[in-house]
Amino acid sequence: MNNTTIHALDFDGVICDSAVETAITGWKAASQIWQDMPNSAAPQSLIDQFRLVRPIIETGYEAILAMRLLFLGESCTAIYSHYQAKTQQLLEQAQVSSDDLKKLFGDTRDHWIANDLPDWIAMNPLFAGVKEKLQAIGQAHNWYVITTKQERFVKQILQANAIELADQRIFGLDRNMSKPEVLKDLLITHPDQPIEFVEDRLPTLLNVQKLPELSKVELLFATWGYNTQEDKAIASQQGFRMLSLEDFLL
Repeated sequence: MNNTTIHALDFDGVICDSAVETAITGWKAASQIWQDMPNSAAPQSLIDQFRLVRPIIETGYEAILAMRLLFLGESCTAIYSHYQAKTQQLLEQAQVSSDDLKKLFGDTRDHWIANDLPDWIAMNPLFAGVKEKLQAIGQAHNWYVITTKQERFVKQILQANAIELADQRIFGLDRNMSKPEVLKDLLITHPDQPIEFVEDRLPTLLNVQKLPELSKVELLFATWGYNTQEDKAIASQQGFRMLSLEDFLL
Protein backbone atom coordinates (compact mmCIF):
# COMPACT_ATOMS: atom_id res chain seq x y z
CA MET A 1 0.00 0.00 0.00
CA ASN A 2 1.17 3.54 -0.69
CA ASN A 3 -0.20 6.96 0.08
CA THR A 4 -1.08 7.90 -3.50
CA THR A 5 -3.37 4.95 -4.14
CA ILE A 6 -6.87 4.95 -2.65
CA HIS A 7 -7.62 1.58 -1.09
CA ALA A 8 -11.27 0.56 -0.87
CA LEU A 9 -11.58 -2.52 1.31
CA ASP A 10 -14.45 -4.87 1.91
CA PHE A 11 -14.82 -5.70 5.61
CA ASP A 12 -16.09 -9.23 6.26
CA GLY A 13 -13.75 -11.68 4.58
CA VAL A 14 -11.04 -9.08 3.92
CA ILE A 15 -10.44 -7.30 7.23
CA CYS A 16 -12.53 -9.33 9.68
CA ASP A 17 -13.09 -13.08 9.97
CA SER A 18 -16.67 -12.70 11.18
CA ALA A 19 -18.07 -16.06 10.05
CA VAL A 20 -18.52 -17.51 13.54
CA GLU A 21 -20.17 -14.37 14.93
CA THR A 22 -22.42 -14.11 11.89
CA ALA A 23 -23.49 -17.73 12.30
CA ILE A 24 -24.24 -17.29 16.00
CA THR A 25 -26.19 -14.07 15.42
CA GLY A 26 -28.08 -15.77 12.60
CA TRP A 27 -28.96 -18.67 14.91
CA LYS A 28 -30.11 -16.37 17.72
CA ALA A 29 -32.28 -14.37 15.33
CA ALA A 30 -33.71 -17.44 13.62
CA SER A 31 -34.78 -18.90 16.97
CA GLN A 32 -36.93 -15.81 17.46
CA ILE A 33 -38.80 -16.53 14.22
CA TRP A 34 -39.05 -20.32 14.24
CA GLN A 35 -40.12 -21.70 17.59
CA ASP A 36 -38.85 -25.22 16.83
CA MET A 37 -35.28 -23.91 16.94
CA PRO A 38 -33.92 -24.10 20.51
CA ASN A 39 -33.13 -20.79 22.17
CA SER A 40 -29.68 -22.02 23.18
CA ALA A 41 -26.14 -21.88 21.88
CA ALA A 42 -25.76 -22.57 18.18
CA PRO A 43 -24.51 -26.14 17.62
CA GLN A 44 -20.83 -26.19 16.67
CA SER A 45 -21.60 -28.55 13.79
CA LEU A 46 -23.91 -25.96 12.21
CA ILE A 47 -21.39 -23.17 12.77
CA ASP A 48 -18.83 -25.29 10.92
CA GLN A 49 -21.28 -25.89 8.07
CA PHE A 50 -22.13 -22.20 7.96
CA ARG A 51 -18.52 -21.35 7.22
CA LEU A 52 -18.80 -23.57 4.13
CA VAL A 53 -21.90 -21.74 2.85
CA ARG A 54 -20.67 -18.29 3.89
CA PRO A 55 -19.35 -17.45 0.37
CA ILE A 56 -22.89 -17.41 -1.04
CA ILE A 57 -24.09 -14.84 1.49
CA GLU A 58 -23.94 -11.21 0.41
CA THR A 59 -25.47 -9.44 3.42
CA GLY A 60 -25.30 -10.53 7.06
CA TYR A 61 -29.03 -10.92 7.66
CA GLU A 62 -29.05 -13.82 5.20
CA ALA A 63 -27.31 -15.81 7.95
CA ILE A 64 -30.74 -16.11 9.57
CA LEU A 65 -31.99 -18.00 6.53
CA ALA A 66 -28.80 -20.01 6.12
CA MET A 67 -28.87 -21.20 9.72
CA ARG A 68 -32.54 -22.13 9.33
CA LEU A 69 -31.76 -24.20 6.25
CA LEU A 70 -28.87 -25.92 8.00
CA PHE A 71 -31.09 -26.63 11.02
CA LEU A 72 -33.62 -28.23 8.68
CA GLY A 73 -30.89 -30.57 7.46
CA GLU A 74 -30.19 -28.99 4.09
CA SER A 75 -26.76 -29.90 2.78
CA CYS A 76 -24.24 -27.27 1.75
CA THR A 77 -24.51 -28.54 -1.83
CA ALA A 78 -28.30 -28.18 -1.83
CA ILE A 79 -28.07 -24.66 -0.42
CA TYR A 80 -25.61 -23.62 -3.13
CA SER A 81 -27.71 -25.22 -5.87
CA HIS A 82 -31.05 -23.64 -4.93
CA TYR A 83 -30.16 -20.75 -2.65
CA GLN A 84 -32.51 -18.10 -4.01
CA ALA A 85 -35.50 -20.44 -4.20
CA LYS A 86 -34.95 -21.89 -0.74
CA THR A 87 -34.45 -18.54 0.97
CA GLN A 88 -37.46 -17.02 -0.78
CA GLN A 89 -39.59 -19.94 0.38
CA LEU A 90 -38.49 -19.35 3.97
CA LEU A 91 -39.41 -15.67 3.74
CA GLU A 92 -42.85 -16.49 2.41
CA GLN A 93 -43.51 -19.22 4.96
CA ALA A 94 -42.49 -17.01 7.87
CA GLN A 95 -44.27 -14.00 6.35
CA VAL A 96 -41.27 -11.73 6.84
CA SER A 97 -39.41 -9.42 4.48
CA SER A 98 -35.71 -8.90 3.98
CA ASP A 99 -36.09 -5.54 5.76
CA ASP A 100 -37.62 -7.36 8.74
CA LEU A 101 -34.62 -9.67 8.84
CA LYS A 102 -32.12 -6.80 8.53
CA LYS A 103 -33.67 -5.12 11.57
CA LEU A 104 -33.86 -8.37 13.55
CA PHE A 105 -30.26 -9.20 12.71
CA GLY A 106 -29.05 -5.76 13.81
CA ASP A 107 -31.16 -5.81 16.97
CA THR A 108 -29.85 -9.26 17.86
CA ARG A 109 -26.28 -8.06 17.49
CA ASP A 110 -27.03 -4.94 19.53
CA HIS A 111 -28.44 -7.10 22.35
CA TRP A 112 -25.33 -9.31 22.32
CA ILE A 113 -23.04 -6.26 22.35
CA ALA A 114 -24.99 -4.62 25.19
CA ASN A 115 -24.78 -7.76 27.31
CA ASP A 116 -21.26 -8.98 26.51
CA LEU A 117 -19.19 -6.71 24.28
CA PRO A 118 -15.88 -8.55 24.93
CA ASP A 119 -17.44 -11.84 23.81
CA TRP A 120 -18.86 -10.25 20.66
CA ILE A 121 -15.52 -8.67 19.80
CA ALA A 122 -13.76 -11.99 20.41
CA MET A 123 -16.05 -13.64 17.85
CA ASN A 124 -14.98 -11.03 15.27
CA PRO A 125 -11.20 -11.46 15.02
CA LEU A 126 -9.25 -9.63 12.35
CA PHE A 127 -7.25 -11.75 9.95
CA ALA A 128 -3.66 -12.21 11.09
CA GLY A 129 -1.55 -9.13 10.47
CA VAL A 130 -4.42 -6.92 9.27
CA LYS A 131 -4.67 -4.96 12.52
CA GLU A 132 -1.04 -3.89 12.34
CA LYS A 133 -1.29 -3.09 8.63
CA LEU A 134 -4.31 -0.84 9.02
CA GLN A 135 -2.84 0.83 12.09
CA ALA A 136 0.28 1.63 10.08
CA ILE A 137 -1.64 3.45 7.35
CA GLY A 138 -4.28 4.94 9.65
CA GLN A 139 -2.68 8.35 9.86
CA ALA A 140 -2.61 8.72 6.07
CA HIS A 141 -6.41 8.40 5.73
CA ASN A 142 -6.09 6.95 2.25
CA TRP A 143 -8.40 3.98 2.69
CA TYR A 144 -12.12 3.27 2.92
CA VAL A 145 -14.34 0.43 4.06
CA ILE A 146 -17.06 -0.58 1.60
CA THR A 147 -19.31 -3.20 3.14
CA THR A 148 -22.84 -4.57 3.40
CA LYS A 149 -22.41 -4.61 7.20
CA GLN A 150 -24.18 -1.99 9.30
CA GLU A 151 -21.70 0.78 9.99
CA ARG A 152 -21.97 0.81 13.78
CA PHE A 153 -20.66 -2.75 13.92
CA VAL A 154 -17.70 -1.94 11.70
CA LYS A 155 -16.85 1.03 13.92
CA GLN A 156 -16.99 -1.06 17.09
CA ILE A 157 -14.67 -3.72 15.70
CA LEU A 158 -12.18 -1.17 14.37
CA GLN A 159 -12.22 0.75 17.66
CA ALA A 160 -11.72 -2.44 19.66
CA ASN A 161 -8.57 -3.05 17.60
CA ALA A 162 -7.31 0.54 18.00
CA ILE A 163 -7.76 1.26 14.29
CA GLU A 164 -8.73 4.83 13.46
CA LEU A 165 -10.97 5.50 10.48
CA ALA A 166 -13.23 8.52 10.11
CA ASP A 167 -16.96 7.79 9.99
CA GLN A 168 -17.27 9.28 6.52
CA ARG A 169 -14.81 6.68 5.23
CA ILE A 170 -17.04 3.76 6.24
CA PHE A 171 -19.70 2.97 3.64
CA GLY A 172 -22.05 0.37 5.07
CA LEU A 173 -25.57 -0.98 4.76
CA ASP A 174 -27.02 2.14 6.36
CA ARG A 175 -26.32 4.28 3.29
CA ASN A 176 -28.43 2.17 0.92
CA MET A 177 -25.71 2.38 -1.71
CA SER A 178 -24.38 -0.52 -3.72
CA LYS A 179 -20.64 -1.09 -3.79
CA PRO A 180 -20.44 0.04 -7.44
CA GLU A 181 -22.24 3.25 -6.47
CA VAL A 182 -19.72 3.90 -3.70
CA LEU A 183 -16.83 3.29 -6.10
CA LYS A 184 -18.33 5.77 -8.57
CA ASP A 185 -18.40 8.37 -5.79
CA LEU A 186 -14.78 7.66 -4.91
CA LEU A 187 -13.76 8.22 -8.53
CA ILE A 188 -15.39 11.64 -8.34
CA THR A 189 -13.85 12.43 -4.95
CA HIS A 190 -10.37 11.26 -6.02
CA PRO A 191 -10.23 11.96 -9.76
CA ASP A 192 -6.44 12.02 -10.03
CA GLN A 193 -5.60 9.04 -7.82
CA PRO A 194 -5.65 5.33 -8.67
CA ILE A 195 -8.23 3.29 -6.77
CA GLU A 196 -7.87 -0.35 -5.76
CA PHE A 197 -10.91 -2.31 -4.59
CA VAL A 198 -10.18 -5.39 -2.47
CA GLU A 199 -13.12 -7.80 -2.29
CA ASP A 200 -13.50 -11.49 -1.48
CA ARG A 201 -16.88 -12.11 -3.14
CA LEU A 202 -16.64 -13.02 -6.80
CA PRO A 203 -20.19 -11.86 -7.73
CA THR A 204 -19.42 -8.39 -6.38
CA LEU A 205 -16.28 -8.05 -8.49
CA LEU A 206 -18.10 -9.35 -11.56
CA ASN A 207 -20.79 -6.69 -11.07
CA VAL A 208 -18.17 -3.96 -10.85
CA GLN A 209 -16.35 -5.32 -13.89
CA LYS A 210 -19.50 -4.99 -16.02
CA LEU A 211 -19.62 -1.21 -15.60
CA PRO A 212 -17.50 0.77 -18.11
CA GLU A 213 -17.51 3.81 -15.83
CA LEU A 214 -15.59 1.80 -13.24
CA SER A 215 -12.94 0.54 -15.64
CA LYS A 216 -10.29 2.68 -13.94
CA VAL A 217 -10.77 0.87 -10.62
CA GLU A 218 -8.31 -1.99 -10.18
CA LEU A 219 -10.13 -5.06 -8.91
CA LEU A 220 -8.31 -7.31 -6.44
CA PHE A 221 -9.67 -10.71 -5.42
CA ALA A 222 -8.93 -11.49 -1.75
CA THR A 223 -8.11 -15.19 -1.84
CA TRP A 224 -8.10 -15.52 1.97
CA GLY A 225 -11.75 -14.50 2.29
CA TYR A 226 -15.12 -16.17 1.88
CA ASN A 227 -14.81 -17.77 -1.52
CA THR A 228 -14.54 -21.23 -3.02
CA GLN A 229 -11.92 -22.90 -5.17
CA GLU A 230 -14.29 -22.48 -8.12
CA ASP A 231 -14.55 -18.76 -7.33
CA LYS A 232 -10.76 -18.50 -7.34
CA ALA A 233 -10.51 -20.23 -10.69
CA ILE A 234 -13.13 -17.96 -12.27
CA ALA A 235 -11.58 -14.84 -10.75
CA SER A 236 -8.24 -15.75 -12.29
CA GLN A 237 -9.86 -16.40 -15.67
CA GLN A 238 -11.63 -13.03 -15.52
CA GLY A 239 -8.33 -11.26 -15.10
CA PHE A 240 -8.80 -10.01 -11.56
CA ARG A 241 -5.59 -9.45 -9.67
CA MET A 242 -5.28 -12.38 -7.28
CA LEU A 243 -4.27 -11.08 -3.87
CA SER A 244 -3.03 -13.31 -1.05
CA LEU A 245 -3.05 -12.16 2.55
CA GLU A 246 0.75 -12.17 2.52
CA ASP A 247 0.83 -9.80 -0.46
CA PHE A 248 -1.84 -7.60 1.08
CA LEU A 249 0.27 -7.14 4.20
CA LEU A 250 3.41 -6.09 2.30
